[in-house]
Amino acid sequence: MDDNKDQTQLNTPVDDVDQVKKLEEKISELENNWKRALADYKNLERRTAEEKQEFAEFSNMLLLQRLLPVVDNLEMLKKHIGDTGLIMIIKEFKQVLEDNGAVSLESHNKDFDASTMDCVETVDCEVNSDGKVVEVISEGYKFRNKILRPAKVRVGKAK
Repeated sequence: MDDNKDQTQLNTPVDDVDQVKKLEEKISELENNWKRALADYKNLERRTAEEKQEFAEFSNMLLLQRLLPVVDNLEMLKKHIGDTGLIMIIKEFKQVLEDNGAVSLESHNKDFDASTMDCVETVDCEVNSDGKVVEVISEGYKFRNKILRPAKVRVGKAK
């Protein structure tokens, strides 16, 4: 009788093969799950880094927008006081803006462009200046291809 018990408890080669296949499938499933989890984690890291970069750029953009009126006030003051110290401060201030990504939009004598300029007034002019910027009231700036502030300009209109 004991011999029968021993024989039934022993696995047959077919049972061993089935068990090995099941274990291999389980290993494969776990490996796939692990690879998916690793890929998800790498994507999360990438997205987090991108979001941090976007937040930093957005913060810089907001700060630069708040500094532009200060530059305008200094420029107006320069028109009334031609002090060399003031001129140097303005130059340094503009350099700081540029170093932080704010680029001045060149507008004077350019064709009016509504995407980068606000026309505050049209003035009579010669035919060759029709539709061109004849005076820049305040400079426009862009930050990484986004307009921080459009230039405020006077545009010529042929008589």
